[in-house]
Amino acid sequence: MKFKMYFLQVLLLFSANTMAQTFNNDLSALSLIQQGIKTKRVSSYDSSGDNHDNLQNIKSGEKRIIFDVKGTGMINHIWITMGPEPNVLSRNDVIIKMYWDGNDRPSVESPIGPFFGQGWNESYLFTSAVLAATPTNGNGLVSYFAMPFSKGARIEIENQSGKDIRSLYFYVDYVEMKSLPSNAGRFHACYNTELTGPADSVENEHWMFGPGIPNKTGKDNYVIADIKGKGHFVGVNYYVHSPTPYWYGEGDDMIFIDGDEHPSLIGTGTEDYFNTSWGAPKVPYSTPYFGYPKVNDDIGFLGKTHIYRFNIVDPIYFDKSMKFTIEHGSMNVLTLDLASVAYWYQDKAVAVPEIPDAAARKPMPMIGPAEIHKWRNEWRKNKGNDPKLWGN
Repeated sequence: MKFKMYFLQVLLLFSANTMAQTFNNDLSALSLIQQGIKTKRVSSYDSSGDNHDNLQNIKSGEKRIIFDVKGTGMINHIWITMGPEPNVLSRNDVIIKMYWDGNDRPSVESPIGPFFGQGWNESYLFTSAVLAATPTNGNGLVSYFAMPFSKGARIEIENQSGKDIRSLYFYVDYVEMKSLPSNAGRFHACYNTELTGPADSVENEHWMFGPGIPNKTGKDNYVIADIKGKGHFVGVNYYVHSPTPYWYGEGDDMIFIDGDEHPSLIGTGTEDYFNTSWGAPKVPYSTPYFGYPKVNDDIGFLGKTHIYRFNIVDPIYFDKSMKFTIEHGSMNVLTLDLASVAYWYQDKAVAVPEIPDAAARKPMPMIGPAEIHKWRNEWRKNKGNDPKLWGN
Protein backbone atom coordinates (compact mmCIF):
# COMPACT_ATOMS: atom_id res chain seq x y z
CA MET A 1 0.00 0.00 0.00
CA LYS A 2 2.84 2.37 0.93
CA PHE A 3 4.53 1.57 -2.37
CA LYS A 4 1.32 2.38 -4.29
CA MET A 5 0.97 5.72 -2.49
CA TYR A 6 4.62 6.54 -3.16
CA PHE A 7 4.22 5.61 -6.81
CA LEU A 8 1.10 7.82 -7.07
CA GLN A 9 2.95 10.79 -5.55
CA VAL A 10 5.83 10.35 -7.98
CA LEU A 11 3.38 10.11 -10.88
CA LEU A 12 1.58 13.30 -9.82
CA LEU A 13 4.88 15.13 -9.37
CA PHE A 14 6.04 13.94 -12.79
CA SER A 15 2.75 15.08 -14.36
CA ALA A 16 3.00 18.51 -12.71
CA ASN A 17 6.59 18.96 -13.90
CA THR A 18 5.68 17.82 -17.39
CA MET A 19 2.78 20.28 -17.48
CA ALA A 20 5.03 23.14 -16.29
CA GLN A 21 7.58 22.31 -18.97
CA THR A 22 4.89 22.05 -21.64
CA PHE A 23 3.38 25.47 -20.90
CA ASN A 24 6.53 27.50 -20.37
CA ASN A 25 6.61 29.33 -23.70
CA ASP A 26 4.40 32.00 -25.21
CA LEU A 27 2.60 29.82 -27.74
CA SER A 28 1.74 27.04 -25.31
CA ALA A 29 0.78 29.54 -22.59
CA LEU A 30 -1.58 31.12 -25.11
CA SER A 31 -3.80 28.05 -24.84
CA LEU A 32 -4.40 28.51 -21.09
CA ILE A 33 -7.87 29.81 -20.19
CA GLN A 34 -7.66 32.81 -17.89
CA GLN A 35 -9.95 33.73 -15.01
CA GLY A 36 -10.91 37.22 -13.84
CA ILE A 37 -9.39 39.03 -16.81
CA LYS A 38 -11.26 41.34 -19.19
CA THR A 39 -9.85 42.91 -22.34
CA LYS A 40 -10.39 46.67 -22.72
CA ARG A 41 -9.31 49.40 -25.13
CA VAL A 42 -8.85 53.15 -25.15
CA SER A 43 -8.51 54.61 -28.65
CA SER A 44 -8.94 57.82 -30.63
CA TYR A 45 -12.23 56.67 -32.18
CA ASP A 46 -14.90 59.26 -32.99
CA SER A 47 -17.49 58.86 -30.21
CA SER A 48 -20.11 60.61 -32.36
CA GLY A 49 -20.15 57.64 -34.71
CA ASP A 50 -18.62 59.71 -37.52
CA ASN A 51 -15.21 58.81 -38.96
CA HIS A 52 -12.99 61.54 -37.48
CA ASP A 53 -11.10 58.92 -35.47
CA ASN A 54 -8.22 61.04 -34.22
CA LEU A 55 -7.20 63.77 -31.81
CA GLN A 56 -6.79 66.96 -33.78
CA ASN A 57 -4.66 70.10 -33.66
CA ILE A 58 -2.41 69.45 -30.69
CA LYS A 59 -0.60 72.80 -30.49
CA SER A 60 3.13 73.16 -29.96
CA GLY A 61 3.72 73.23 -26.22
CA GLU A 62 0.45 71.41 -25.51
CA LYS A 63 0.07 68.14 -23.60
CA ARG A 64 -2.70 65.60 -24.21
CA ILE A 65 -3.57 62.62 -22.03
CA ILE A 66 -4.45 59.70 -24.30
CA PHE A 67 -4.86 57.02 -21.61
CA ASP A 68 -6.01 57.43 -18.01
CA VAL A 69 -7.32 54.28 -16.30
CA LYS A 70 -7.79 53.56 -12.60
CA GLY A 71 -7.48 50.15 -10.94
CA THR A 72 -5.36 47.10 -11.71
CA GLY A 73 -4.37 45.82 -15.11
CA MET A 74 -1.73 45.54 -17.81
CA ILE A 75 -1.22 47.33 -21.11
CA ASN A 76 -0.21 44.77 -23.74
CA HIS A 77 -0.43 46.67 -27.03
CA ILE A 78 0.03 50.28 -28.20
CA TRP A 79 -0.32 51.59 -31.74
CA ILE A 80 0.17 55.26 -32.69
CA THR A 81 0.41 57.24 -35.91
CA MET A 82 0.30 60.98 -36.47
CA GLY A 83 0.36 63.67 -39.10
CA PRO A 84 1.89 65.53 -40.76
CA GLU A 85 4.76 63.38 -42.03
CA PRO A 86 8.13 63.19 -40.21
CA ASN A 87 9.81 65.55 -42.67
CA VAL A 88 7.37 68.23 -41.42
CA LEU A 89 6.62 67.14 -37.84
CA SER A 90 9.69 65.89 -35.95
CA ARG A 91 9.10 62.63 -34.05
CA ASN A 92 12.21 63.59 -32.09
CA ASP A 93 10.23 66.49 -30.59
CA VAL A 94 6.99 64.73 -29.67
CA ILE A 95 7.41 63.25 -26.20
CA ILE A 96 5.64 60.18 -24.79
CA LYS A 97 5.35 59.81 -21.01
CA MET A 98 3.87 56.96 -18.97
CA TYR A 99 2.88 57.09 -15.30
CA TRP A 100 2.10 54.08 -13.12
CA ASP A 101 0.16 53.68 -9.86
CA GLY A 102 -0.71 57.35 -9.33
CA ASN A 103 2.87 58.66 -9.50
CA ASP A 104 3.23 62.30 -10.52
CA ARG A 105 6.58 61.67 -12.25
CA PRO A 106 6.83 59.44 -15.34
CA SER A 107 8.48 56.01 -15.40
CA VAL A 108 8.70 56.29 -19.19
CA GLU A 109 9.89 59.48 -20.88
CA SER A 110 11.25 59.59 -24.41
CA PRO A 111 10.84 61.24 -27.79
CA ILE A 112 8.19 59.13 -29.48
CA GLY A 113 10.30 58.31 -32.55
CA PRO A 114 13.35 56.93 -30.73
CA PHE A 115 11.11 55.06 -28.24
CA PHE A 116 9.48 53.10 -31.09
CA GLY A 117 12.70 52.60 -33.07
CA GLN A 118 12.84 55.69 -35.31
CA GLY A 119 16.07 57.61 -34.85
CA TRP A 120 16.69 61.33 -35.23
CA ASN A 121 13.74 62.65 -37.25
CA GLU A 122 13.74 59.86 -39.80
CA SER A 123 11.22 57.20 -40.72
CA TYR A 124 12.06 53.69 -41.90
CA LEU A 125 10.83 50.15 -41.36
CA PHE A 126 11.78 48.52 -38.05
CA THR A 127 10.69 45.10 -36.81
CA SER A 128 11.39 43.35 -33.52
CA ALA A 129 9.53 41.12 -31.08
CA VAL A 130 8.45 44.00 -28.83
CA LEU A 131 8.64 47.22 -30.86
CA ALA A 132 8.04 48.04 -34.52
CA ALA A 133 7.67 50.88 -36.99
CA THR A 134 5.41 49.66 -39.77
CA PRO A 135 4.35 50.66 -43.28
CA THR A 136 3.86 53.14 -44.67
CA ASN A 137 7.57 53.99 -44.25
CA GLY A 138 7.70 53.50 -40.50
CA ASN A 139 4.74 55.73 -39.64
CA GLY A 140 2.88 53.07 -37.63
CA LEU A 141 4.46 52.95 -34.14
CA VAL A 142 3.82 49.69 -32.27
CA SER A 143 4.65 48.29 -28.82
CA TYR A 144 3.97 44.83 -27.38
CA PHE A 145 5.85 45.40 -24.12
CA ALA A 146 3.82 44.24 -21.08
CA MET A 147 3.13 47.23 -18.81
CA PRO A 148 1.48 46.21 -15.49
CA PHE A 149 -0.11 48.64 -13.02
CA SER A 150 -1.95 48.16 -9.73
CA LYS A 151 -3.43 51.60 -8.96
CA GLY A 152 -3.87 53.09 -12.41
CA ALA A 153 -1.95 54.15 -15.52
CA ARG A 154 -1.66 57.33 -17.56
CA ILE A 155 -0.05 58.02 -20.95
CA GLU A 156 0.62 61.59 -22.04
CA ILE A 157 1.78 63.09 -25.32
CA GLU A 158 3.65 66.41 -25.26
CA ASN A 159 4.26 68.41 -28.43
CA GLN A 160 7.63 70.22 -28.35
CA SER A 161 8.02 70.37 -32.13
CA GLY A 162 7.16 74.01 -32.85
CA LYS A 163 4.41 72.78 -35.18
CA ASP A 164 0.87 71.51 -34.64
CA ILE A 165 0.17 67.80 -34.55
CA ARG A 166 -2.64 67.85 -37.07
CA SER A 167 -3.92 64.36 -36.23
CA LEU A 168 -3.03 61.69 -33.69
CA TYR A 169 -4.49 58.19 -34.01
CA PHE A 170 -3.95 55.58 -31.31
CA TYR A 171 -4.99 52.29 -29.72
CA VAL A 172 -4.03 51.32 -26.18
CA ASP A 173 -5.17 47.74 -25.49
CA TYR A 174 -5.08 46.46 -21.92
CA VAL A 175 -6.61 43.95 -19.54
CA GLU A 176 -8.45 44.59 -16.30
CA MET A 177 -7.42 42.22 -13.51
CA LYS A 178 -8.43 41.65 -9.90
CA SER A 179 -4.80 41.56 -8.83
CA LEU A 180 -1.28 41.31 -10.20
CA PRO A 181 1.25 38.63 -9.28
CA SER A 182 3.22 39.83 -6.27
CA ASN A 183 6.42 39.93 -8.33
CA ALA A 184 4.97 41.89 -11.28
CA GLY A 185 7.48 44.61 -12.18
CA ARG A 186 6.81 48.05 -13.61
CA PHE A 187 7.96 48.95 -17.11
CA HIS A 188 10.47 51.78 -17.44
CA ALA A 189 12.16 53.50 -20.38
CA CYS A 190 14.45 56.48 -20.60
CA TYR A 191 16.09 58.44 -23.41
CA ASN A 192 19.61 59.86 -23.38
CA THR A 193 21.72 61.75 -25.89
CA GLU A 194 25.26 63.11 -25.91
CA LEU A 195 27.70 64.65 -28.34
CA THR A 196 30.83 62.83 -27.24
CA GLY A 197 34.42 63.87 -27.75
CA PRO A 198 37.93 62.52 -27.09
CA ALA A 199 39.46 63.67 -23.83
CA ASP A 200 42.59 65.20 -25.43
CA SER A 201 40.88 66.43 -28.67
CA VAL A 202 42.67 63.80 -30.81
CA GLU A 203 40.46 61.10 -32.38
CA ASN A 204 43.08 58.42 -31.84
CA GLU A 205 41.12 55.37 -33.03
CA HIS A 206 43.12 52.17 -33.58
CA TRP A 207 46.24 53.91 -32.18
CA MET A 208 46.45 56.01 -35.35
CA PHE A 209 48.33 58.84 -33.61
CA GLY A 210 50.26 56.89 -31.00
CA PRO A 211 49.49 54.80 -27.92
CA GLY A 212 46.02 54.97 -26.44
CA ILE A 213 44.98 55.69 -22.86
CA PRO A 214 43.59 52.46 -21.38
CA ASN A 215 40.04 52.64 -20.02
CA LYS A 216 39.37 50.30 -17.10
CA THR A 217 36.81 52.30 -15.12
CA GLY A 218 34.38 53.47 -17.84
CA LYS A 219 34.64 57.02 -16.48
CA ASP A 220 33.95 58.81 -19.77
CA ASN A 221 31.73 56.15 -21.36
CA TYR A 222 28.37 57.02 -22.89
CA VAL A 223 25.62 56.15 -20.39
CA ILE A 224 22.69 54.12 -21.74
CA ALA A 225 21.02 53.64 -18.33
CA ASP A 226 21.79 54.46 -14.70
CA ILE A 227 19.19 52.65 -12.60
CA LYS A 228 18.67 52.53 -8.83
CA GLY A 229 16.56 49.70 -7.38
CA LYS A 230 15.82 46.04 -8.07
CA GLY A 231 14.83 44.73 -11.47
CA HIS A 232 16.06 43.55 -14.84
CA PHE A 233 17.21 45.31 -18.00
CA VAL A 234 15.46 44.17 -21.19
CA GLY A 235 16.92 46.14 -24.09
CA VAL A 236 18.10 49.23 -25.91
CA ASN A 237 17.63 51.12 -29.15
CA TYR A 238 21.00 52.73 -29.92
CA TYR A 239 21.45 55.53 -32.47
CA VAL A 240 24.92 56.44 -33.74
CA HIS A 241 25.75 59.39 -36.00
CA SER A 242 29.41 59.37 -37.04
CA PRO A 243 31.11 62.43 -38.63
CA THR A 244 34.00 60.30 -39.89
CA PRO A 245 34.29 57.38 -42.33
CA TYR A 246 36.41 55.55 -39.75
CA TRP A 247 34.95 52.58 -37.87
CA TYR A 248 33.31 53.79 -34.66
CA GLY A 249 32.36 50.45 -33.13
CA GLU A 250 35.41 49.33 -31.16
CA GLY A 251 33.84 50.75 -28.01
CA ASP A 252 33.22 48.04 -25.40
CA ASP A 253 30.01 47.69 -23.43
CA MET A 254 30.69 48.01 -19.68
CA ILE A 255 27.86 47.15 -17.29
CA PHE A 256 28.11 47.78 -13.55
CA ILE A 257 25.74 45.78 -11.32
CA ASP A 258 24.87 46.50 -7.67
CA GLY A 259 27.57 49.13 -7.19
CA ASP A 260 30.54 47.11 -8.45
CA GLU A 261 33.57 49.38 -8.82
CA HIS A 262 34.75 47.62 -11.96
CA PRO A 263 32.49 46.39 -14.77
CA SER A 264 30.46 43.34 -13.76
CA LEU A 265 29.95 42.55 -17.46
CA ILE A 266 32.39 43.76 -20.11
CA GLY A 267 32.32 43.15 -23.83
CA THR A 268 34.69 43.23 -26.78
CA GLY A 269 33.17 45.88 -29.05
CA THR A 270 29.94 47.64 -29.93
CA GLU A 271 28.99 45.32 -32.77
CA ASP A 272 29.68 42.30 -30.58
CA TYR A 273 27.14 43.32 -27.93
CA PHE A 274 24.61 43.73 -30.74
CA ASN A 275 25.36 40.21 -32.07
CA THR A 276 27.13 41.19 -35.29
CA SER A 277 30.80 40.88 -36.22
CA TRP A 278 33.66 42.63 -37.97
CA GLY A 279 32.00 46.02 -38.25
CA ALA A 280 28.52 47.17 -39.11
CA PRO A 281 26.57 45.58 -41.98
CA LYS A 282 25.99 47.63 -45.12
CA VAL A 283 22.42 46.44 -45.57
CA PRO A 284 19.63 46.64 -42.96
CA TYR A 285 18.41 43.47 -41.24
CA SER A 286 16.12 42.64 -38.34
CA THR A 287 15.55 39.66 -36.05
CA PRO A 288 13.11 39.44 -33.13
CA TYR A 289 15.80 40.38 -30.60
CA PHE A 290 18.57 42.28 -32.43
CA GLY A 291 19.35 44.00 -35.70
CA TYR A 292 20.38 47.01 -37.74
CA PRO A 293 17.20 48.54 -39.22
CA LYS A 294 19.14 51.55 -40.52
CA VAL A 295 22.75 51.51 -41.73
CA ASN A 296 25.02 54.23 -43.02
CA ASP A 297 25.38 53.75 -46.76
CA ASP A 298 27.80 56.62 -47.33
CA ILE A 299 31.62 56.62 -47.37
CA GLY A 300 32.92 54.00 -44.95
CA PHE A 301 31.05 54.41 -41.67
CA LEU A 302 30.16 58.07 -42.20
CA GLY A 303 26.52 58.76 -41.36
CA LYS A 304 23.72 57.30 -39.23
CA THR A 305 23.23 53.80 -37.84
CA HIS A 306 20.38 52.44 -35.70
CA ILE A 307 21.16 49.24 -33.77
CA TYR A 308 18.96 47.41 -31.28
CA ARG A 309 19.15 44.50 -28.88
CA PHE A 310 16.34 43.25 -26.66
CA ASN A 311 17.31 41.03 -23.74
CA ILE A 312 14.07 39.06 -23.75
CA VAL A 313 15.49 35.60 -23.11
CA ASP A 314 18.62 36.92 -21.38
CA PRO A 315 17.62 39.85 -19.11
CA ILE A 316 20.33 41.53 -17.06
CA TYR A 317 19.30 41.18 -13.40
CA PHE A 318 20.23 43.53 -10.56
CA ASP A 319 19.27 43.85 -6.89
CA LYS A 320 20.37 47.39 -6.01
CA SER A 321 21.49 49.19 -9.17
CA MET A 322 22.66 48.85 -12.75
CA LYS A 323 24.70 51.26 -14.82
CA PHE A 324 24.92 50.37 -18.51
CA THR A 325 27.69 52.22 -20.37
CA ILE A 326 29.49 51.91 -23.68
CA GLU A 327 32.70 53.43 -25.00
CA HIS A 328 32.55 55.90 -27.89
CA GLY A 329 35.29 54.46 -30.00
CA SER A 330 37.97 52.29 -28.42
CA MET A 331 38.92 53.91 -25.10
CA ASN A 332 36.49 56.84 -25.71
CA VAL A 333 38.48 58.52 -28.47
CA LEU A 334 35.77 59.49 -30.99
CA THR A 335 33.41 62.38 -31.50
CA LEU A 336 29.97 60.84 -32.05
CA ASP A 337 26.38 62.08 -31.88
CA LEU A 338 24.82 59.34 -29.75
CA ALA A 339 21.26 58.74 -28.56
CA SER A 340 19.55 55.77 -26.95
CA VAL A 341 16.38 54.50 -25.32
CA ALA A 342 16.82 51.93 -22.55
CA TYR A 343 14.02 49.58 -21.41
CA TRP A 344 13.77 47.74 -18.09
CA TYR A 345 11.47 46.48 -15.31
CA GLN A 346 11.68 47.39 -11.62
CA ASP A 347 9.90 46.04 -8.57
CA LYS A 348 8.10 49.38 -8.18
CA ALA A 349 7.41 52.40 -10.36
CA VAL A 350 10.05 55.11 -10.00
CA ALA A 351 10.69 58.35 -11.85
CA VAL A 352 13.21 58.29 -14.69
CA PRO A 353 15.57 61.24 -15.21
CA GLU A 354 14.16 64.16 -17.17
CA ILE A 355 15.28 64.08 -20.78
CA PRO A 356 17.27 66.89 -22.46
CA ASP A 357 15.24 69.73 -23.99
CA ALA A 358 14.52 70.08 -27.70
CA ALA A 359 17.63 72.18 -28.38
CA ALA A 360 19.89 69.62 -26.69
CA ARG A 361 18.19 66.76 -28.55
CA LYS A 362 18.60 68.35 -31.97
CA PRO A 363 20.50 65.93 -34.23
CA MET A 364 23.78 67.10 -35.68
CA PRO A 365 23.75 67.93 -39.42
CA MET A 366 24.83 65.37 -41.96
CA ILE A 367 28.36 65.43 -43.36
CA GLY A 368 28.80 64.56 -47.02
CA PRO A 369 31.15 64.95 -50.00
CA ALA A 370 30.83 68.78 -50.06
CA GLU A 371 32.02 69.10 -46.44
CA ILE A 372 34.87 66.64 -47.04
CA HIS A 373 35.93 68.63 -50.14
CA LYS A 374 35.99 71.85 -48.11
CA TRP A 375 38.12 70.20 -45.42
CA ARG A 376 40.51 68.98 -48.14
CA ASN A 377 40.81 72.55 -49.39
CA GLU A 378 41.72 73.78 -45.89
CA TRP A 379 44.31 71.00 -45.62
CA ARG A 380 45.81 72.01 -48.98
CA LYS A 381 46.10 75.64 -47.83
CA ASN A 382 47.75 74.47 -44.61
CA LYS A 383 50.31 72.54 -46.67
CA GLY A 384 51.35 75.52 -48.84
CA ASN A 385 48.51 75.38 -51.38
CA ASP A 386 50.33 73.16 -53.86
CA PRO A 387 47.62 72.38 -56.47
CA LYS A 388 49.04 68.87 -56.98
CA LEU A 389 48.84 67.74 -53.35
CA TRP A 390 47.21 64.33 -53.34
CA GLY A 391 46.43 63.89 -49.69
CA ASN A 392 48.82 61.16 -48.62
